[in-house]
Amino acid sequence: MSKPSLEIQLQTLPNQPGVYQYFDADDKILYVGKAKDLKKRVSSYFTKKHEHGKTRVLVRKIVTIKHIVVETETDALLLENNLIKTYQPRYNILLKDDKSYPWICIKNERFPKVFSTRRVIKDGSEYFGPYTSMKTVHTLLDLIRGLYPMRTCSLDLSPEKINAGKYRVCLEYHLGNCKGPCEGLQSEASYDLQVEAIRAILKGNFKASLQQFREQMKVHAQVMEFEDAQRIKEKIDILENYQAKSTVVNPKISNVDVFSIISDEGYGYVNFLQLSYGSIIRSHTLEIKKKLDETDEELLSLAITEIRQRFHSLSKEIYVPFHLEMGENIKVTVPKLGDKKSILDLSERNAKYYRMERFKQAKIVDPDRHANRIMAQMKVDLRLSEEPRHIECFDNSNIQGTNPVAACVVFKNGKPSKKDYRHFNIKTVEGPDDFASMEEVVYRRYKRLLQEEQPLPQLIIIDGGKGQLSSALKSLEALNLRGKIAIISIAERLEELFYPDDPIPLYLDKKSETLKVIQQLRNEAHRFGLEHHRNRRSKSALTTELDLIRGIGEQSIVELMTKFKTVKRISKASFEELEPVIGASRANKILDFYKK
Repeated sequence: MSKPSLEIQLQTLPNQPGVYQYFDADDKILYVGKAKDLKKRVSSYFTKKHEHGKTRVLVRKIVTIKHIVVETETDALLLENNLIKTYQPRYNILLKDDKSYPWICIKNERFPKVFSTRRVIKDGSEYFGPYTSMKTVHTLLDLIRGLYPMRTCSLDLSPEKINAGKYRVCLEYHLGNCKGPCEGLQSEASYDLQVEAIRAILKGNFKASLQQFREQMKVHAQVMEFEDAQRIKEKIDILENYQAKSTVVNPKISNVDVFSIISDEGYGYVNFLQLSYGSIIRSHTLEIKKKLDETDEELLSLAITEIRQRFHSLSKEIYVPFHLEMGENIKVTVPKLGDKKSILDLSERNAKYYRMERFKQAKIVDPDRHANRIMAQMKVDLRLSEEPRHIECFDNSNIQGTNPVAACVVFKNGKPSKKDYRHFNIKTVEGPDDFASMEEVVYRRYKRLLQEEQPLPQLIIIDGGKGQLSSALKSLEALNLRGKIAIISIAERLEELFYPDDPIPLYLDKKSETLKVIQQLRNEAHRFGLEHHRNRRSKSALTTELDLIRGIGEQSIVELMTKFKTVKRISKASFEELEPVIGASRANKILDFYKK
C-alpha cells in the first residue's frame, strides 16, 4: 500500500497519549512533540490559524506523521525529551545543555544514602524515576526522611573504621535525623530494613504513609492550623498522582533492540524500539506482505535482519516475544516479567495501533476493499463455489422446552444486516427437541423466501453439530434447495466446521478472519435468540429450574443459556465449565442445587 495522504494520516491517528514526529518530503525529521491525545493535538496544527510564521512554515513542510503510543502523559514527556536530544529537529528547542530529568538514588554502599541526582552512574546503585517534576522528588524525599532517619554524610562506614572509633555523631544525630551508624549506634540489619521500606515507597507502595499524612492533616485542621493542613494536602495529592516507574526510560536496560509482531492472514506488522542507555530513541513499524503461509517466527527473523541493517544497529542483545536463532553474536532474550516485559508490551501495542491505522486508511481510500478481501478469503477457506455475500445463521433457544424459539441473523458483505434478522416461535415441536426445531425453522425461512421471490443466501450456517446440520438438510431437500445453497455447521466446543456428507470437520486458523466472521454470526444469533426468548418468558411468567436457585439472576441465566443452550446441559456441567461463565460463587450454587 502506498503512503497515505496527510489528510488520511490525520483521520487514523489514535486518541492515546504519545509522541508525534513530523517529517518532510525528504523524510527528514522536522519536529517532535508530546500529546495527551495524539489525534486532537496533531489535528490542531492543521485546523487553527497560527500566529507565528515559523509554525506556518513547519505545517506547510509536513508530509509524514509518525507516532509512538505510550501509557501515560509522563511517559510521553520523557520520550519527547529523549527524541529531541537524539535527533535535534530543526523546529524544536534544542536541549544542548543535556539537562536530564531527576532520579532518586539508593547508593550502592554500606548504610546506603538516599538522594536526588541528574546523573545515572553504573556502579550498582539503584535509580528510581525519572521524574518530570522536582517537586515530586522533594516530596518523596521529605516523606522518606520524615519516616526513616537516614544518614546524609559521605563517610566510609566500613566495620573496621566504625569499630576503631574513627567517627563522631554530627548535628543530624542530635536533631533526630540520623540514628548514628557512624558510631555503631544503629546496626546494619536495622538500617537495611529501613532501606527496604524506602524501596517499597519509591515503587509506589506507600498506603501506610498516606494514611499517616491524612491523620496529620486532620489534626492540623482541628486546631485551625489551615496552612499546615494545606501543605500536607499538597503532599498527599502529589503522592497519589505519583507514577512509580516509567516504561520509556529505564537505567537497568542499556543498548537493546526490541521487536514484536502482530500478524493476520495477509500481513505481518513488526515494531522495532531502539534503546540507548536506558532510553527509547527510535520506533519503527515494518509491514510485510505474506507470499505463502509464513509463520510469525519466519516473518520476525526476516524483519529483524532488514531493520537492523536499515538503521545500522550494532546492539548485542534483542528482546523478542518468542525464541529465535539469530547467530552467536546476538543475545536473544524472551522477557516474561518486569521491566523487560513492559518494554516488549509497549512495542506490541505500537504494532497493533499501526495495523489498525493501516486498516482504517485502506477503508477510507477504498471502502469496499476490506469487504472484498474478506469475501474472497471466505470463498477460499470454506471451499465455496462463489463469494458468500449473503450469509444466514440459525440458532435454537429453549429452556427445558418452555417457549422454544429460534433466531436467524443475516450478514451482507461481512456486516450485520439487522433489518433482515428474523425470530421464530417453534410451532410444530413439543418438548426440547433441537433437531426438529432446526428442521422447522429452516423450512419455514426458505419456503417464505421462495414464495416471496426474495434472494437466497450463498451460505447457511447452523449453530450446532452434525445433528442440527442433518435436520437443516432435510428441509433444504424438501424445498429442492439442496446443492443450490452451501450449508455448514459450527460446533462450539472446538470450533469445528462440518459439511454435508463429510465426517471429517474443517478446522480454521484461530487468527483467520473467516473464522472471526463465522463466530460473529454465531454470537449474534445467540444474542438475538435469547433476547426474544427472555421476552417470551417474561410475558408467560413461566419459571424454570434455574429461576429457583437462590443467587442466580436473570443475567446469569442469559449467560448460561448462551453458553450451554439447555438447562439439561447446565445441570450436568462441571465446576470447571461453569466457573468461567458466571464465576466461582454462582457455579457452586448451581452444583449444590443439582446435588440436592
